[in-house]
Amino acid sequence: MASTYLALSSLMSGANSAMAQQPVSPCQPPQSDEYLLLVLSQTSERHQVIQQTLPPNTQSTFCQYLDDTVTRIGGFRQLEDANTWARYVNEVVGLSAYVVRPTAATSTTSSRAYNPQPLGEGYAVLVDYFNQPEVASEVRQLIGSDVGLVSYGQRPYLLAVYTRNQREANSTLRELSDRGFWSMVVDSRRVTLLSPVVNF
Repeated sequence: MASTYLALSSLMSGANSAMAQQPVSPCQPPQSDEYLLLVLSQTSERHQVIQQTLPPNTQSTFCQYLDDTVTRIGGFRQLEDANTWARYVNEVVGLSAYVVRPTAATSTTSSRAYNPQPLGEGYAVLVDYFNQPEVASEVRQLIGSDVGLVSYGQRPYLLAVYTRNQREANSTLRELSDRGFWSMVVDSRRVTLLSPVVNF
């Protein structure tokens, strides 16, 4: 009996590792009238946990986005609906989630706009929003301009400022830190822009 259990466990663990080694296909961009919710999943087990929290018939796929493995949840026609689910996943499920919105341009431009691009040379002031989407509006009010969404070290951050002027970057950093935001200045070449304007 014990040997049968060990053999079965060994077989299942081999199947799991084979599954983990399978390449994950890239995520598809949103349709022109669709908002996407991307949840940092990393493993197929987390993907299954996320699927169990979603309503029946929800479109979700396990795919690669930048350096991250995510659960792509499509079919949202309203930004408010996508944001509500992003907050739910952040606060209840405990995983990082963010919304990707469609562009109003042609499909060619849409695909190009969806492709994340590294920032150029300079300084990026990043804010860790700790899975609290409301931080984006607070940062926007403080700096008086739109806030972007970026990936740095395989984690999402708010982009408060991207500049080649170190003094401007440090000044913004001090202003944010003085108001209690967890912020930092980093080499912008190591930052990937996900969205120029944050969508939550």
